[in-house]
Amino acid sequence: MRAEYDFSKAKKNPYAKRLKQRVTIRLDGPTVKYFKQLAEETGIPYQTLINLYLRDCAESQKALNLEWRPEKAGSR
Repeated sequence: MRAEYDFSKAKKNPYAKRLKQRVTIRLDGPTVKYFKQLAEETGIPYQTLINLYLRDCAESQKALNLEWRPEKAGSR
């Protein structure tokens, strides 16, 4: 290996904006199990499947219909 390299004529990576970003996300067991089973069936890694699903939601701007219902006292 050289002691020094000349990067003066280097070009920026045109795909840099498309690179994936590492994040930490906490998912419940049944969700991970579902995607791992789907991964076995399709031959696609489960993390890729999760990314594809989330990207589809983002591109189609799907909105979650979420209603918060406080737990009643003593209902546990």
